[in-house]
Amino acid sequence: MFKSLLDQFHYLKFDRAIGENMKYMIYSRDGRPLSCLMFGSAAWSCRERDSFIGWDKSGRMRGLSLMTNNSRFLVLPWVNVPHLASHILSLIAKRISSDWELKYGHGLCLLETFVECGRFKGTCYKAANWINVGRTTGRGRDGGHHNAILPQKDVYLYPLVTCFRQALSDTKGMVKSNGFR
Repeated sequence: MFKSLLDQFHYLKFDRAIGENMKYMIYSRDGRPLSCLMFGSAAWSCRERDSFIGWDKSGRMRGLSLMTNNSRFLVLPWVNVPHLASHILSLIAKRISSDWELKYGHGLCLLETFVECGRFKGTCYKAANWINVGRTTGRGRDGGHHNAILPQKDVYLYPLVTCFRQALSDTKGMVKSNGFR
């Protein structure tokens, strides 16, 4: 059902989940599907995010596995509940690190997402206290050109632990879901 709903109603479709990933289906009390969220591997490189964290290339290599990317978020088109999207983001933020630890043996420190500027305003992320740290250039992940070939996207981050910068730069091992070793 998850894949089918994304294929039918999300502008990016389902595609696939790469690496460590987590999928959430949100249902109403009466069992009707309301929303789908997918988290997967964080972007290998993002100037705005890396600068906000304080990463250089080696720091990013050490800490990237302690992040995840909210690559799909869909509130189904027939659902009309005020503030539902930001509420869902808040609920997921409270549990994703412990869910991740159960599945993969380590928790998370930071969530990221990319919001296509011309298509969305990022309102639900702002309302859920995600931090807008800048905008991509539109050159894409391969980047070896000077012109924007993709839509620009706002970069939003959500720290799951207070000391996320330290945890993401520490070389001593994985983070437990509470943010401590």
